[in-house]
Amino acid sequence: MKASQLLYYFFFVWYACGLVLLSLDILPPALEWANVVFLILAGSLGGIYLAEAYGVKKGIFLSLMIIIFSIFAEHLGVKYGILFGDYYYTKDFGPQAAGVPIVIGFAWLMVTAGSHAISKAIFKSAAGCIVFASMLAVLMDAILDPVAFKVKEYWVWEHKGPYYDIPFSNFLGWLIVSLVLHSLLYITVRGKMTIRPASVWEGRAVLVYYLVLFMFILLAVLNSLWLASAIVLLPAVFVLILYFHRKKRAAL
Repeated sequence: MKASQLLYYFFFVWYACGLVLLSLDILPPALEWANVVFLILAGSLGGIYLAEAYGVKKGIFLSLMIIIFSIFAEHLGVKYGILFGDYYYTKDFGPQAAGVPIVIGFAWLMVTAGSHAISKAIFKSAAGCIVFASMLAVLMDAILDPVAFKVKEYWVWEHKGPYYDIPFSNFLGWLIVSLVLHSLLYITVRGKMTIRPASVWEGRAVLVYYLVLFMFILLAVLNSLWLASAIVLLPAVFVLILYFHRKKRAAL
């Protein structure tokens, strides 16, 4: 069995364990490092998808580009309050680069790869793919941030906003960074937007994106974050239905 296949199955085991521990709120402080492993696994699967879709060299380049650029963007927020607003991390997420946990770059890799896989199956145009994928990234953050901030307290905002005390600049920052990342991704793979027919990694990237999304929706529901749950769940289900509809049409 290939290493990428083993990593994919290992992710499911880690995800299932994490889902139980987080849902029941029984994750002990000594196991906080498990969050780092989870994000590295999810991001790595996103990188494998890009490598399967566009070749190993280009996939590695794209993965590094996403990780480095996203860490730089987060650095602007943590250090100067640019893009996302003023915030700081409260948990130990492992080694840092420019004041930002490196694992955050893997989180961005997972979101970018998954949203790219979904959007390019729905849209044929570059503009449609880029804009829709960026909106899917913001959709993820619309549920991720309330849970991570209000429930888990992974980071703290210096200035409050109208949506669960999260500033609007955060979501605008997510949109801007996502637009840049997806634009760079499209420019890099121009002319090769069709996944290799034998690859199953497009579906896997989509599945990882939705598993993470629904995990945060579940945590939001369990902690009575009803607005965030409703705002994200309905469009997420609609997009998933649209994705399968377009895939079915493409197979005819």
